[in-house]
Amino acid sequence: ALNLNEQDFLGETTCVLSEIVTKSNRTLTLNLHGKNGPGGSRNFGALTVHAEETFLSRITVEMKLCCSQLDNVDMFSKSDPFLRISRQTEDGNHVPIYKTEVINNNLNPVWRPLYLSMQQFGSKDDPLLIECFDFNSNGNHVLIGQLHKSVSELEKLHKDRSGANLILPSHRGQEKVLKGQLFVDQFIEKEHFSFLDYISSGFEINFMVAIDFTASNGTPRNQDSLHYIDPSGRLNSYQQAIMEVGEVIQFYDSDRRFPAWGFGGRTYDGTLSHCFNLNGTNAYEVEGVQGIMAAYASALHNVTLADPTLFSHVISMAAQMASQATSNGITKYFVLLIITVKILTDIQETMDALVRASDLPLSILIVGVGNADFKQMEVLDADDGRRLESSTGRVATRDIVQFVPMQEVHSGQISVVQALLDELPGQFLTYMRSRNIKPLHV
Repeated sequence: ALNLNEQDFLGETTCVLSEIVTKSNRTLTLNLHGKNGPGGSRNFGALTVHAEETFLSRITVEMKLCCSQLDNVDMFSKSDPFLRISRQTEDGNHVPIYKTEVINNNLNPVWRPLYLSMQQFGSKDDPLLIECFDFNSNGNHVLIGQLHKSVSELEKLHKDRSGANLILPSHRGQEKVLKGQLFVDQFIEKEHFSFLDYISSGFEINFMVAIDFTASNGTPRNQDSLHYIDPSGRLNSYQQAIMEVGEVIQFYDSDRRFPAWGFGGRTYDGTLSHCFNLNGTNAYEVEGVQGIMAAYASALHNVTLADPTLFSHVISMAAQMASQATSNGITKYFVLLIITVKILTDIQETMDALVRASDLPLSILIVGVGNADFKQMEVLDADDGRRLESSTGRVATRDIVQFVPMQEVHSGQISVVQALLDELPGQFLTYMRSRNIKPLHV
């Protein structure tokens, strides 16, 4: 029952978690200041913050799951099953923590090994909801069956070499026990290097941004344009996305020099370009997040909005940089933020570029601004359990895309930063583990 109004104010300061964990000793000292911000002659003292990572965050369970005798829910072929694993929150709802790949036309599927960290599932005794769905490309996946098992119970299934029956709940509250069963072919509990192990050992994350300059944004000088720069200082959706993501991720990059591009506009010489340097010079890098903001504001005066909307050019450019860093032995991981106003014209070329990039140390966050129907973007984001496939039939090595509609950000449903950081560590670790890359100085 502490009433802060009755306490003496001594000073305050702010920081983001990435500022602390990127320090070699995970310790940050900050000067305290008054409520009006830094400045003035008074000394408010200093505050030192130290961060430690719990041992549990390193514990990972590797499991290989399979099912037998699944019910066939397809009319003209066999089911295309995938699993979705969710943990239960305190309010009784379920939050997905893992989705397997889709296996086509198979009633006895065996999925690739999956990794669950203790941070994801909480305690080994906490119940998990495991659902088996038949994949449909329209997003209306059909539930084949489900069951509730904790990690401990899954481990026991493996030891006993027994299966667990899938249940099909009905709308009347009754449950139908199916003949289909879930088996745990492999169960390994081990300590893995964490995301922070890599970061604190010297690995860096290079932030890149690409901004949509197509005509669908509206004339920048008009107040209803998505590119309108408000003299009052109120940020438009593009500025908001740059600031939210950039201010967190900048601390993972020591030199704070960020590649910044535009696409879909006629540049300074009148040429239509789908990947041009945002600052209008031969140098594609700018200094810090404020450098991105300044280059963006300047480009609005010098670039003519045009069409169409193509992603493949900027994705290929980011992939080229990631490939060069890899071949030169540079310990960097790259994150490309694409901010766009509408659906793509080059969807197949973009999918081809993403499949090629899935072999590289690269993640892509796409933020959709405006009121367009962005359902097409969900194809690029493999959250539905099916990995991207190129025009030649090659399947993506891993999921590297996360899509966030700005409408959900503005309505308070989600944070751009949260959407990025939810998947980025996992994508980073998947890349490092797949190539057996260890933290520096291990």
